[in-house]
Amino acid sequence: VDVDGNVNVWNQNASAVVGFTSKETMGKHLVSEFILKDFRASVQDVLDKALKGDETANFEFQLETKAGARVQILLNATT
Repeated sequence: VDVDGNVNVWNQNASAVVGFTSKETMGKHLVSEFILKDFRASVQDVLDKALKGDETANFEFQLETKAGARVQILLNATT
């Protein structure tokens, strides 16, 4: 994500896991548009810290796929 939290890279692995294509995600706000409400604040906090240089390893949260299923995601947030 960029400094504003918008998706600027979406690879084939991300597409395979969640079902959204790069075209569907690019430029959209990652947290507000793709993260479940219960996890938005904590994911945003991890991303904010990463942008300040504070890395987070092995942060787990659930994401809803395009098909409506929930998948467990393991995030490593680095700058």
